[in-house]
This record gives sequence, structure tokens and C-alpha cells, in this order.
Amino acid sequence: MTQQNTAGRIDARGRDEGLRGTETKSSYKTTELIVYVLAVLGVLIAALFVDGGADGFNTADAWRYVTYLTVGYMISRGLAKAGSRNPRED
Repeated sequence: MTQQNTAGRIDARGRDEGLRGTETKSSYKTTELIVYVLAVLGVLIAALFVDGGADGFNTADAWRYVTYLTVGYMISRGLAKAGSRNPRED
């Protein structure tokens, strides 16, 4: 006999059938990926249109900032997945 609860269906052995997959979303489904891509595009477009001059913003600075953004994004995804569990492996 199957029981019902608010989290999902419970099978005869007492396992929750409604929870499949991981706790965190895939990276392409998150808003942080969209923000990351927009920030990278913004930095690269700014480098394209801004005349750097002697002390200004140049392409080396732009790629350095893109690297910083990439490291920040990778750390944020790592922190998001650090506490997650995968019920399929239980």
C-alpha cells in the first residue's frame, strides 16, 4: 500500500519516490550563469570601445577581469554544490 505526503509519494518500503536528482540546479539553469555571461560581454565590449591610453583600460586589463569573473563564478558554483547530495547515490 502506498502512502502520500506533501514532499512526494512514499513507496511500500518507505522511500520517497518524488525526489529524484540533485539538490542544486544545472549551471545553465541558474541566473548566476546569465549574470556571468553578461558581465564578461560587458568587460569585453568596454575593452573594445574604450581607448586605453597610457593609464586607461586596455585588453590586458579586460582579460584579467574576465579571469577574475571566471574564478568567482567557479567558486560560487563550487559552494552551491558543496553541500548538495545526490539521492541516486544513496
